[in-house]
Amino acid sequence: MTPRLLPALLLLLARPPAAQPAPPTCYSRMLSLSREVTADFQRLLALEPWEACVSYLPGLYLDIHNYCVLAKLRDFVASPQCWKMAPVEALKDKVRKLYTIMNSFCRRDLVFLSDDCNALEYPVPVTTALPDPQR
Repeated sequence: MTPRLLPALLLLLARPPAAQPAPPTCYSRMLSLSREVTADFQRLLALEPWEACVSYLPGLYLDIHNYCVLAKLRDFVASPQCWKMAPVEALKDKVRKLYTIMNSFCRRDLVFLSDDCNALEYPVPVTTALPDPQR
């Protein structure tokens, strides 16, 4: 080894290793995947409005803290509508993955705070304006 390479090699070996981010937890994976599924579903509704089958798909407003979400995910995957559309099939694959994670891998990490199935059918709209006090 040449004398000039030795200091460079020592500097390279002496450098501290890059910090590794913490691996995702089951809960964080469920939460991020449920948000991703909901966003993909909204995008599908916006991009494919002329497809009649898309309008017949069950709605996907997911709350992983609502016990009814498991039935909602099962219904969506079992839905026969749009079975030949690639975007819908990709979305169903994500939904299937979320269901498997929730029902198998992360079952003990999940806490259901409600069982209000109507909340998943008709989500409460998020408002940012304050109510008018004169009404």
